[in-house]
Amino acid sequence: MNQGRNNYGTIRLCPHIMQFAIDKLPLILLNMAGYVCAGMDVIPLKGLILGISILLSSYLLYLFIYIRKMDFVVTGEQLIHEHGVFVRDSDYIELYRVVDFKENRSFLQQLAGLKTVSVYSGDRNTPRLDIIGVRNNMNLVAHIRERVEYNKQRKGIYEITNR
Repeated sequence: MNQGRNNYGTIRLCPHIMQFAIDKLPLILLNMAGYVCAGMDVIPLKGLILGISILLSSYLLYLFIYIRKMDFVVTGEQLIHEHGVFVRDSDYIELYRVVDFKENRSFLQQLAGLKTVSVYSGDRNTPRLDIIGVRNNMNLVAHIRERVEYNKQRKGIYEITNR
């Protein structure tokens, strides 16, 4: 071994921009419909519809900024989820606590070439972390699994299963 030191580089991931469109598609379509309706002369309450559409646009802008400022960082010993716009939070998962993984591809994610990787851990605060907007061709689970096994071995942690 490396006397407790690993040679793993840091992986920094930001959700792909298409993940925002996938997650917020109904709101985006509703917002567009609101602007279309507000532009028609025959629609009553055009001002109210326009006001609601402007508020919804502001909310969507906030959500867009939120997802663009989201980071997932995989170091040699931790998985860190940094998120927030006005207040930034960081959630830490020690890699030796990771117990399982799951990959999910919704229909729209498949069309965009994306997936969500769920990491399950024994961490009290973050028992499940969804890493959204990962490109399909990135084998993130293999990268994390290798680091998990290294950290478990380094700390002398062995899994006992009932088969």
